[in-house]
Amino acid sequence: MSTRAPLRRRSGRESAPTPVVVIAAVVALVALIPLGFVVVYTVTLSPGQSWDLLVRPRMGELLFNTVRLVVAGCFLSLLLGVGCAWLVERSDLPLRSMWHLLATAPLAIPAFVNSYGWSSLAPGAEGFGGALLIVTLSYFPLVYLPVAASLRGMDPALDDVAYSQGLSRWEAFTRVTVPQLMPAMVGGALLVGLHLLAEFGALQMLRYPTFTTAIYDQYRSSFNSAGANLIATVLVLCCLGLLLIDLRLRSNRRFARIGSGVPRDIVAIELQHWTRPAQVALTALATLSLGVPLYSLTRWMIVGSSLSFPFDELASAAGTTIVLGLTAAVAAVLAAAPMAWLVVRYRGRVSTTLERSGYIANALPGIVVALALVTVTIRLAQPLYQTVALLLVAYVILFLPRALVTVRAAIEQVPPVLEDVAHGLGTGAIETARRVTLPIIAPGVGAGCALVFLAVSTELTATLLLAPIGTTTLATQFWASSSSLAYAEAAPYAVLMVLISLPATLLLSRRPTAVVA
Repeated sequence: MSTRAPLRRRSGRESAPTPVVVIAAVVALVALIPLGFVVVYTVTLSPGQSWDLLVRPRMGELLFNTVRLVVAGCFLSLLLGVGCAWLVERSDLPLRSMWHLLATAPLAIPAFVNSYGWSSLAPGAEGFGGALLIVTLSYFPLVYLPVAASLRGMDPALDDVAYSQGLSRWEAFTRVTVPQLMPAMVGGALLVGLHLLAEFGALQMLRYPTFTTAIYDQYRSSFNSAGANLIATVLVLCCLGLLLIDLRLRSNRRFARIGSGVPRDIVAIELQHWTRPAQVALTALATLSLGVPLYSLTRWMIVGSSLSFPFDELASAAGTTIVLGLTAAVAAVLAAAPMAWLVVRYRGRVSTTLERSGYIANALPGIVVALALVTVTIRLAQPLYQTVALLLVAYVILFLPRALVTVRAAIEQVPPVLEDVAHGLGTGAIETARRVTLPIIAPGVGAGCALVFLAVSTELTATLLLAPIGTTTLATQFWASSSSLAYAEAAPYAVLMVLISLPATLLLSRRPTAVVA
């Protein structure tokens, strides 16, 4: 039977390998470059200037808009993600494999393409209501995937014990299932919150001002705007708040199954008269998250007056997008692995600090990360300026949290006793990793690569600033067209973005995958 085995902390008995700590520290330092950039330029302001900027009514409006969007977006994403996951994994809902694919598919449609679809069909979809609707439809799969994977891997014997104690299904769900799902729920909600803090394209299209859109407006008027840097500092504080909540809610226990034997198959719960309402609800969700943007793209492809098919430009942008996405995905997972391994196997202040450092830049808009790297390279490493290598570094900094969450969750599912047994049999560290650890964490690593690829293939602001001259991606070409209201001209680039994202989305939708958050 599965038990909640206490996480064995090795830090009290042995220290972490120095090479791994050094590599993790280097990754953390690189990830903190944007934060250092913001802090350095912020402290150049006098206390009086800082106070005057902070107490402006505009700052209060931006704080209110940002916080309520993050809170409401995370809540609705949790509601949709957990609800869909339970229906797909624990109920007798017909066609569950199809619903699983439809719940994952929104990841293939970038948030700014989703907002493009809605705003071009319904211009009134603006403000807080429109922004909340679209970001929730775009990001709820980040909660659905890890929760579904956790439900799939959970031993149903735990529910049987709860029922034997006289608990109802609802009581068993809230008192037994939810605590087991907490790491997945918190991890998914953390990713949603970080994405909402840094979201730019969708909110700019929907005319909903947040800290991120204000930073972009400030930097357009002044390269090193004091106001923009101060806003970025507040945004970092919001990110730290999310990370503290994450630390508070995460359990220090692990959920690997350590008992003898194998868990029995899950018996689906009969929905009975709730089957039809559940199907209607899932159909409505799929229509809103997939039907509307895909219909909009199809409509503009067919009837748009500005429609053109520059095949050479489309092929070049698509090829560049794929190469950058694959390279950045591998680089981000390799960068995340030492951090994740340390925080799971040698949990302590140092490992936790290193791992948390990887999340900070994700709350900063891509434009801030890009400007920080431009400033550093011009002053300290000028040969890197305007190179693909610098663009890849920006991608790793921006999307390291996606890799961290997935790789850490995968490592947490590996009982340390398996590695100890391998070592006891005389197997070296490298051979143990190859024969024991890697096969178990491979699905989680693949999920991390897929998540990073999806993000890189649709990244906009950092690419606009850092891409070498003449280098274009599907996202930058789409933005150039949609910004000038040439919706039909932008449609082919959006369609290609969706098509390129489909393989990664299908990889994430494979039901045998391990927990991804």
